Amino acid sequence: MTDTIIHSDLTFTQPFSSAEQQLFTPEARRFLCELVTRFTSERKRLLGLRQQRQQQYDAGQLPQFDMETASIRESSWRIGSIPADLLDRRVEITGPPDRKMVINALNANVKVFMADFEDSLTPQWDKLIDGQLTLREAVRGTLRFTSEAGKIYQLCAEPAVLMCRVRGLHLDEKHVLWQGSAIPGGLFDFALYFFHNADQLLNKGSGPYFYLPKTESWQEAAWWREIFSFTEDRFDLPRGTIKATVLIETLPAVFQMDEILWNLRDHIVGLNCGRWDYIFSYIKTLRQHGDRILPDRQSITMAQPFLDAYSRLLVKTCHRRGAFAMGGMSALIPAKDAARNEWILQRVREDKQREADNGHDGTWIAHPGLADTAMAVFDAALGARQNQLHVLRESDAIIDAAQLLAPCEGERTEAGMRANIRVALRYLEAWLGGNGCVPIDGLMEDAATAEIARTSIWQWIHHQQTLSDGQRVSAESFLRMLEEERQQLNDVRYDDAARLMAQITTEKELVSFLTLPGYCLIP
Repeated sequence: MTDTIIHSDLTFTQPFSSAEQQLFTPEARRFLCELVTRFTSERKRLLGLRQQRQQQYDAGQLPQFDMETASIRESSWRIGSIPADLLDRRVEITGPPDRKMVINALNANVKVFMADFEDSLTPQWDKLIDGQLTLREAVRGTLRFTSEAGKIYQLCAEPAVLMCRVRGLHLDEKHVLWQGSAIPGGLFDFALYFFHNADQLLNKGSGPYFYLPKTESWQEAAWWREIFSFTEDRFDLPRGTIKATVLIETLPAVFQMDEILWNLRDHIVGLNCGRWDYIFSYIKTLRQHGDRILPDRQSITMAQPFLDAYSRLLVKTCHRRGAFAMGGMSALIPAKDAARNEWILQRVREDKQREADNGHDGTWIAHPGLADTAMAVFDAALGARQNQLHVLRESDAIIDAAQLLAPCEGERTEAGMRANIRVALRYLEAWLGGNGCVPIDGLMEDAATAEIARTSIWQWIHHQQTLSDGQRVSAESFLRMLEEERQQLNDVRYDDAARLMAQITTEKELVSFLTLPGYCLIP
């Protein structure tokens, strides 16, 4: 059947099958409508503030610490309590809420699985619905999957703790309208996950735990605080029942970490170094600053001074406030070739050792095959402890804005440019086809890494950079390389992806997120 007006002012544009009927009960629809009605207008204002800040950066200003909130940074305070099942987060795995992925991730040798409705999921309606149903079954312990070959997958007796990453502030849910406009995607994801799982999670000694992505300011954190508080009051739950970890994956947010923790202090348990989105945000935020152009992606490691400063400042800030400082994602995935796989595992060990030495409480992986390697590093670092909250970095020199904004050393090469084109092209083809998390050339690519690839090229074109062999980067040279790489793939499936990449990479103004024009091309 097709329902047009489902509840009050909400209009659903998709037909309702049995799956939708399970999720969109009258009470669930009522809750979603209440959230949308109360919080959509403020979300619109916050997106407007983002644009105003970017206009200031484009005019020559640089992000900095806000003197008006200095009292929050300089005073002594700590966040609220942390639930027992979140005290040990030494290894977390992430991935989309695909049935097989969810089972394998929850069964892996990790402490937490973050089911991702954002960067690793194409927001097709059927995938969103199946993802919510999958998590509901996972929470109840009934989730099973049978492969085409007949292999049965089911949850182990003690799966990892489940967390849910909702969509960022900028993303809509176009299949549900309020007053004629698409509703916020994050509210859609939050409402359904909370409504169907909070009681079950609390009854089993856990809780409704969330990851909040793409935050750019403390005002955006305060928006989520109001959503959490309203929800707790509505369902007669104690303040602080809902817990969240905020990804510090935008350049403006690194200057407001204390303020973000303060505004979410009843609900927050930590911050996370979302390194790939952070690199993307560095490019996007400083897009008009010709003295801060990044090199080949392969050169941008956590050893770069501006990224090392970001990691250390996050640890120091979080631990001073009693919050966890989570490390970032290793994009590497295991290889079948033994020699290649050992090289990969060694790179992962080095990456995770750097995070452990900096004082991070845990780290991220994208593949279960890396769990044992990452776990061994943090087991050795933590010893008998559950975390590294004791690492306060009090003897560190002050990390200032200049360090966080420091230019990144490294070459810009044709090989690097072509690698960026291949990654972005192959990722866009997969994303448009419904797959938001794709293994490409030994790396697990998602929207964040694809964003680095295409914005790097935009930046090189915009600032007329010269490659190491003397070639001038231009729209024409990019389009020539794009066509050559597309022809190498020799598949018409890449035509739409190539057109989209050509559009968003050569426009005069940088497209803020590739998923925004991409969303218009999916059902």
